[in-house]
Amino acid sequence: MIPLSSSLTGKVYRFTDAELALKPIGFKLSDNWDYEHGYFDYKIDDHVGYQFIRLPFTMESGSMDAPTDYATIRMEAPFLLSHKYNPGLDDNVKEGNFRAIFDQFSEPVDKDASFPEEHISAGQEVLAEAEKALLTKRGEDD
Repeated sequence: MIPLSSSLTGKVYRFTDAELALKPIGFKLSDNWDYEHGYFDYKIDDHVGYQFIRLPFTMESGSMDAPTDYATIRMEAPFLLSHKYNPGLDDNVKEGNFRAIFDQFSEPVDKDASFPEEHISAGQEVLAEAEKALLTKRGEDD
């Protein structure tokens, strides 16, 4: 994981505004959100594992189970993240058909793998786009 400095850190947005500003440039709400926090992820590469820039946020008001127009989020410090996976299917599947549905895919080899040097500048460029999109939404662009 590589932490990044950003003008977004600490800024508060309506959840829907942030999502609408980030989606057109390729960010998606990560599947691993909970009621109090979440992440907007942008996949940089997937050659040997997955490399992401992650924009974390915490809920200021409202919650992720029903992000209405009034739900607000506070942006946290962004970071670059790399996950490496074993190719193929998981060899540690538990017995039973129902459980096998969930266990068929490989476990990560390294959930916090080293981040490839050649993708750091790409991550910084994507962050600059996200900053522009979100700060423009707030009327803070230069």
